[in-house]
Amino acid sequence: MKIATYNINGMNARLPVLLRWLAETKPDVVCLQELKAPQEKFPEKELFNAGYHAIWHGQKSWNGVAILAKGKEIRQVQNELPGDENDDQSRYIEAVVDEKRIGCLYLPNGNPAPGPKFDYKLQWFERLKAHAAYLLAEEMPVILAGDFNVIPTEMDAYKPERWLKDALFLPETRAAFKELVDQGWTDALRKLHPDETIYTFWDYFRDAYRRNAGLRIDHFLLSPLLAERLTAAGVDSQVRGWEKTSDHAPVWIELSDD
Repeated sequence: MKIATYNINGMNARLPVLLRWLAETKPDVVCLQELKAPQEKFPEKELFNAGYHAIWHGQKSWNGVAILAKGKEIRQVQNELPGDENDDQSRYIEAVVDEKRIGCLYLPNGNPAPGPKFDYKLQWFERLKAHAAYLLAEEMPVILAGDFNVIPTEMDAYKPERWLKDALFLPETRAAFKELVDQGWTDALRKLHPDETIYTFWDYFRDAYRRNAGLRIDHFLLSPLLAERLTAAGVDSQVRGWEKTSDHAPVWIELSDD
């Protein structure tokens, strides 16, 4: 089973890129972030014609998350992260596909830091850790995938010294991510590629993609029941070089059937 996550950075603006990538790589399940489209503007018909069922939680101009499944039923569990009933930003959606619980998330950026946006990022992280602990306690086969807006270590950034004061790399952010992983999750890309330079995001400025001046901020966390079934993981970095593409590239994993 091939599962992918992709910060699309504008669902309708990037739809031709998404459809091309789906046709070429044929993932079974896809988590999407930054739809930047209200609920009624999601291209459900175009995705269905490409073979994918979808659930989504849109928001006008900002945020937005979705889960796609190729020829499979998707049973939505929730479309918000528990812990704050006043949070109106669409950053989390959770579903069951093929008896696997999949949480698709778009964690807040947090810049400028310090400030209210960074406070919101850390508060959101606390809610995520609480929900993740609940999922582990239930002993479910779980995947948490998406744009975490976290650079976990220095090896996950081109010239990490340039990011020392950025919310993605501040000690509090990295500590929160480590605390999450230490609950018992497996960072899928690092599990299979512990020493490789791997990036998932390249800024539009300063010719970052051509220079491979990137960041690894899109992650797959696997519960123990799925970590033992991990067989492959990678980044479709070539997609970042396509015309009118997102500043992220799709990230994927493959799981064995048993």
